[in-house]
Amino acid sequence: MSSTTPVFWYAIALSLIMVIWGVVAPENLQTVTSNITGQILESFGWFYLLLVIAILLFCLYLMFSRYGNIKLGKTDDEPEFTRISWFAMLFSAGMGMGLVFWTTAEPISHAFISSPLAKEGTDEAIKEALTYSFFHWGIHAWAIYGIVGLILAYFKFNRGAPGLISATLTPLFGLARMEGPLGKWIDVLAVFATIVGVAATLGFGSAQITGGLSFLFGVSNSFTIQLIVLAVSTILFIWSAWSGVGRGIKYLSNINMGLALLLLVVLFWAGPTMYILNMFTHTLGSYISDFFEMSLRIAPLNAENRTWINNWTIFYWAWWISWAPFVGIFIARISKGRTVKEFLFGVLLLPALVCFIFFAVFGVSALRLEQLGIAAISKLTLETSTFGVLAEYPLGTFMSMLTIVVIAIFFITSADSATFVLGMLSTNGLLNPSNSVKILWGLIQSAMAAVVVYFGGTQGLQNMLIIAALPFAVVIILMAISFLKDAKAQSRSRS
Repeated sequence: MSSTTPVFWYAIALSLIMVIWGVVAPENLQTVTSNITGQILESFGWFYLLLVIAILLFCLYLMFSRYGNIKLGKTDDEPEFTRISWFAMLFSAGMGMGLVFWTTAEPISHAFISSPLAKEGTDEAIKEALTYSFFHWGIHAWAIYGIVGLILAYFKFNRGAPGLISATLTPLFGLARMEGPLGKWIDVLAVFATIVGVAATLGFGSAQITGGLSFLFGVSNSFTIQLIVLAVSTILFIWSAWSGVGRGIKYLSNINMGLALLLLVVLFWAGPTMYILNMFTHTLGSYISDFFEMSLRIAPLNAENRTWINNWTIFYWAWWISWAPFVGIFIARISKGRTVKEFLFGVLLLPALVCFIFFAVFGVSALRLEQLGIAAISKLTLETSTFGVLAEYPLGTFMSMLTIVVIAIFFITSADSATFVLGMLSTNGLLNPSNSVKILWGLIQSAMAAVVVYFGGTQGLQNMLIIAALPFAVVIILMAISFLKDAKAQSRSRS
């Protein structure tokens, strides 16, 4: 623990304040944070839309400009992980568990509960549902993760800076400011966003696993069962974090991507195969043709459509931004030895394509059931929607049990990746923080999740994450400017 910095203690104090608030007055926490979140989404929606499309265009520029040939590290550095392991780890950290449930729940919601434009339940609404699901989980989200990860990797491996958000801003503000109070609070913001996001995800994940067990086997969906699931998962992800990136996280990520692909193939075979292929092809075309319209759609003259955009698109953009410190730092950690072009291709395009395939297979299988009146998936809870879909197809029990395993491993890989990142942020950017620090962060995350779930403050924590996204959005802009300034200076010095 001697290697910890003041960032560790500031972040712990801030997190404890939020937890105590959630315990003492969960409804007040939710009300206050919901009001602030609603105001941010309404007042800064235009900012998020412009920022995210600008980030994406900036990433594409870096890929195909002279900066694309920059290697993240020294000229003779080789990648630490194979491409398959690298992709499996970055995908597990970036999307992971959420993908298993939202691939059914989001298309169903857009098609039958609240549609972007068309009337709910119509053929047009069904087509729109998959298009907007592609949009929300596609290249925009990965561009946010990609730019943060790229800049962190560049400053860490090329410039020898600590693996901290604040260190990337040194070219703009100077070393003294970034090692002083301003830099510390930037890193505290990153730690806080990671703690809150992962604690909310752990609480949500334990509820999902318990919901699946209840749906399949009639297990009581109680807090006690959730707590047991959380405790077992905590032991496993702390063990994985203890093993290090090169062992625990890598092996689990590789195994789980294999199991997730197996689940995908089985459902593709058991489900409406031709309908899936046709919908995937049509949706991909709609995604490409409507790309910029969806990216900048804000509906200034239609209050109902604007509310939908606030609740989905702008909320998603803020959510991905709030997760960018955690996912970006982890991706940076595992990307030494790759060129900027290879990095961005691997982080932007491949994960987006995998998300599209998952949404096509799971989403279309769910939409078909509701469309034909076979099952009312829209009436199920988020925790049970995927299991409700799988139950209607051949090998449903097998797929459901496999889904629980996939969720559990994604749950573990997300948590141990976060534990690793929190350890880095609180030890001045050490690439391999001590096991005692990682264990402490693992216990803190799980304790926060348990307390907040018990007292019902999960929604308040999610709102806090959206609030934290606004200042971090400004930090991302500054990181991009700082990167360009330093890269240009280094290019001039070499020429």
